[in-house]
Amino acid sequence: MNPILLFGLPGGPEIFIILIIIVLLFGAKKIPDLMKGVGKGIKEFKSATKDEPSDKGDDDKPEQLN
Repeated sequence: MNPILLFGLPGGPEIFIILIIIVLLFGAKKIPDLMKGVGKGIKEFKSATKDEPSDKGDDDKPEQLN
């Protein structure tokens, strides 16, 4: 049996409880701003990992010790 299926993923009632807690902590007015920030962060992270140059030059080779 897969252990992720036993313990890992929250179901419907758990997600509902988590959403209620988020609304109580941050308030209904701040949640859209919070989600915008999360979305921008994910977008910046994806673009940074996608645009990272891959240096395959001689600089990456370890120096040989005699």
